[in-house]
Order: sequence, then structure tokens, then C-alpha cells
Amino acid sequence: MIRALALLVALWAAAPAGAACRQALALGLDVSGSVDAREYRLQLDGLAAALTDPEVRATLLAMPAAPVALAVYEWSGPDHQALILDWTPIDGPVALRRVAERLRGWQRAAAPETTALGQALLFGGALLARAPGCWARTLDISGDGRNNTGPRPRATRGAAVLAGVTVNALVIGADTGNPQDRRQAEIGALVSYFRAEVLRGPGAFLETALGFEAYPRAMKRKLLRELEGLAVGRAATPFKSAAGAPISGVSR
Repeated sequence: MIRALALLVALWAAAPAGAACRQALALGLDVSGSVDAREYRLQLDGLAAALTDPEVRATLLAMPAAPVALAVYEWSGPDHQALILDWTPIDGPVALRRVAERLRGWQRAAAPETTALGQALLFGGALLARAPGCWARTLDISGDGRNNTGPRPRATRGAAVLAGVTVNALVIGADTGNPQDRRQAEIGALVSYFRAEVLRGPGAFLETALGFEAYPRAMKRKLLRELEGLAVGRAATPFKSAAGAPISGVSR
């Protein structure tokens, strides 16, 4: 709790003046050639299910005066990043329901089979650069493979659009075709790759899903962790700054 409060104070102090959004969260979904039609649907519907899960829903809606802003895009090759959902404040149940409906109704378009993970990071950074003024900016990349075209992910670390952005990841392992021990080894190698190439920023972390069937549960875990410390209880005593003034939206 003390760490969460310390994080909130730091975020509040760094927030743009008048910011009325506690977190800008951009979610990038891998739709490269390794993702078939069934897996594509599991990914979109899984994100909708995670967002509307009762625990995640309660966290998202805990501070209507300072909501989370969401944006969702899909990515594959260097020139394919498609915006599914532009910046939307989740300021009530209606907004959340509309986001879930959009995800469930979204249809796949033709996309290159290549995996341009570095370019996906740059697109997410540019998206966050035009996000509403928020206490925190987070980029959340889902992927089931390594970069094989375009800039290497670690080469984007100095990009201006990613300055001040925390990058988390959801690594998706193969769910068929190999024995269990082989699958575990493969996802272990992919986790190491994402840790070395993709993660960045204070508190950056990754979650894993052993196959797209496990994607909704992994996404739920990740969303709850990303939002931890940025939501507050409904009835609480205002937390005060060092100067003694109450900080709006921050509570014990």
C-alpha cells in the first residue's frame, strides 16, 4: 500500500497541469502470419472478455473523475498498423461496453505475414504521444514471435515518441504441435527475448499465455497489474502532498 501511494504521488507530481486521466493505456495486438483466423478471434474476444471481467471492470471504473484512456491497434509488417480503437476514456459502464462491442465486432483485414515488432513499438509510442494528458503512459504489446523485419525492438529505445513510456508485454506461446516440454522451452526463449528487447520503463513486466486459449486469463492478470496503484477505494481519506494540500483522486 505504501509503495502504491508513493507511485500515485510521483505520477501526480509528473502529470501535466489539469490532467484528468490517470493512465493512457495503448494495447498493440500481433496479427502477423503466425496468427491464424481462430487465434485472431481469440485475441480480440479475449481482450474484450478481460476488460469486462468483474475485477478489471471495478478497477477501471473506480475513479470516474480521472478515468483510464484506452486505445487498441493491431500490427504485423513494417507498414501495417491498424487502429481498432482511438483514445476512449473509460468513464462509465456504457463506455466500457461500447469498447467491448467494438472489439468483438472487429473483422480482420489482409495484413503482411512478417513480424515488425520494433515498428509496432514506434507506432504505439506515436499513439501515446497524442493521448490525453494523463498521470501515466503505458504501452502494452502482445506477441507470439520475434521481430523479423524493420528496426530491431531495442533500437527504438532512444525514440522520442517512447520517452517516458512504460512498455509491458504479453508473450503468447505455441499451444499445439509440440510436446509439453518443447512448448515450455519455446515460450521460455521468447520470454527472454521480450525481456531483453521490448520491456522498458519503471516497473515494466510481462505476462505469458501458453496458447491463445489462455490469452483472456493472461490479459486479465496483466490489466489488473498495470492498473494496480492507479485505482483507489470508494471511501477513503484524501492523501496530502508534502505541502499539506489534498491531492485529488489519491486516497489511503
